[in-house]
Amino acid sequence: MKMKTKMIMMMMKKKLVANKGLPPSRESEVLQNISARLFDCFLVATYCYRSFETQQAIYQNFVDQYGEEAANRFSAKPGESEHQTGLTMDVTSESVDFALVEEFGSTKEGEWIAAHAAEFGFVLSYPEGKEDITGYIYEPWHYRYVGEEHAKFMKENDLVLKEYLNEY
Repeated sequence: MKMKTKMIMMMMKKKLVANKGLPPSRESEVLQNISARLFDCFLVATYCYRSFETQQAIYQNFVDQYGEEAANRFSAKPGESEHQTGLTMDVTSESVDFALVEEFGSTKEGEWIAAHAAEFGFVLSYPEGKEDITGYIYEPWHYRYVGEEHAKFMKENDLVLKEYLNEY
């Protein structure tokens, strides 16, 4: 887990520096407005849509550094990433230095989005305790849009998308 955290923090800092001075993405603007208005917190959507080529580069970087088996627990192979659908975003905040880390889940911002994401049609893709079902480690920053009705049902019934699609 520590190795992933370090790599993501490095990637995140590079992205923030590369985007310095540019307008925020539309997803980030919406998220910031909603979170600030409703809970007096500031959330940032970092990684949203990824092309096949971008996912391939990210995945290969993890494989090169940690081996394929480890990479498969925290990074999707190209063609299998939720980010490639355009329906997913990684969310972070200043309280964790804009990193994608487990600690985000216990911050004010992480707790807010966990409690309210379904109201806006989002579900946590890789919740704690569902690793055997999702195939991925706990990622309190990784949210996927499924629509309000589906998100609320999934939250109420403690289901991840894979369970929901298989059972309903």
